[in-house]
Amino acid sequence: MKKRAILPLILALAIISAAGALASEGASEATTHNAAMTFFTIALLLIAAKASSLVERFGQPSVLGELVIGVVLGNLTLVGFHMLEPIKSDPIIAFLAELGVVILLFQIGLESNIQKMRAVGLRALLVATVGVVAPFALGTWLVGPWLLPGLPFNAYLFLGAALTATSVGITARVFRDLGKLQTPEAQIVLGAAVIDDVMGLVILAVVSAIATAGTVSALTIGWITLKALLFLVGAIVLGSLLAPWLGRLLSAIHTGVGMKFTLAIGFCLVIAALAQLIGLAPIVGAFAAGLVLDPVHFRYFKDFHIVEDMKEAVTDADTATRNRVHAMLESHSHRHVEYLIEPLGHFLVPLFFVMTGMAVKLETLFDLPILLVALGITVAAFIGKIIAGLVAGNVRKSLVGWGMVPRGEVGLIFAAIGKAVGVVSDSMYSVIVIVVILTTLLTPPILTSLLKRKV
Repeated sequence: MKKRAILPLILALAIISAAGALASEGASEATTHNAAMTFFTIALLLIAAKASSLVERFGQPSVLGELVIGVVLGNLTLVGFHMLEPIKSDPIIAFLAELGVVILLFQIGLESNIQKMRAVGLRALLVATVGVVAPFALGTWLVGPWLLPGLPFNAYLFLGAALTATSVGITARVFRDLGKLQTPEAQIVLGAAVIDDVMGLVILAVVSAIATAGTVSALTIGWITLKALLFLVGAIVLGSLLAPWLGRLLSAIHTGVGMKFTLAIGFCLVIAALAQLIGLAPIVGAFAAGLVLDPVHFRYFKDFHIVEDMKEAVTDADTATRNRVHAMLESHSHRHVEYLIEPLGHFLVPLFFVMTGMAVKLETLFDLPILLVALGITVAAFIGKIIAGLVAGNVRKSLVGWGMVPRGEVGLIFAAIGKAVGVVSDSMYSVIVIVVILTTLLTPPILTSLLKRKV
């Protein structure tokens, strides 16, 4: 690689280090947040994230570079450099990172097609079911007791539950970076990931109740499941009814691009908030919001009429020219909302992946016995999801299976809850962290390689 290609990355790291040093100096002022340092940190995390896009020169998606640069920045303490540690606990950066993944899933929903999702609905359900049952069974009854003998059964339950997680943000970003979101495989993975989240919610609630109360009623399980299903169906049905009404209402105030942007983002955040209020991940609500919004919901805005007027202007042209112009205008009309959201995504989404990487603790890899156990459980984690692709139907099953592999922050949430209730020990938590690291970092290059193959 040429030296000039490395210079931006070195410069970004140097400036971020300076920002971390300045931030750490003011860390003692607990009641006063240094806004200037936060602005500085945000700007330079973005520079580091974009500098990491050098991985694209090696045919890898930019998300891999963002994760890796996050891992590097988050583990500089291993070489005695502690100045970036305040970034990990900065509540504003954490919030922006969470908002980033919400915006990402909203973008994915906008680019997805609800008719295509319906067409793969049954296959997505089958993939999600196998992708939850297989790793849960492997973790709870096979690799858990075999590789970590002597622990209480509740600990194995939490290990199995952590292995059921799927971090759809990572997989979706890979599909999106490579322009493959419209493929049947991508649609199956997205649908399965949403269903996986519902199933994971039920499993987490059940094993948590067993760990704390010793038992759980069928009524509780049924209510959790019903609540999640009602939200998903309600978000799509009611959203489809409300979106045109909201578009008409807001366009009566102003028909400009700013109001169109407000409608899209406001709709996304409200549905994401409702999802979180009932116990689902907000990314599920954001994805549902994007899936619901359609160009027709913005027909009262100015640019929609401009497109229609331009269509009429070419009515006298020959058929081939008219069809070509109509297709271009339809594409613009369909993607205009996505174009509006794109700059916001460029700002927030990289923060999520860099912060996800910074949360990785590489020191867990230095304990050889724990590392060996973790490698064994990681194999089970891969197998448990990859075999889910076998029930995906007449598609590239390997793509579907690998698309379900990343655990990301979702697996860490499961492990953290188990640790909080006193069931997951420090050693098991370290094992789960290593599993999350490996499934998160290895999947993007593998999935990219598969996507670039012709067959």
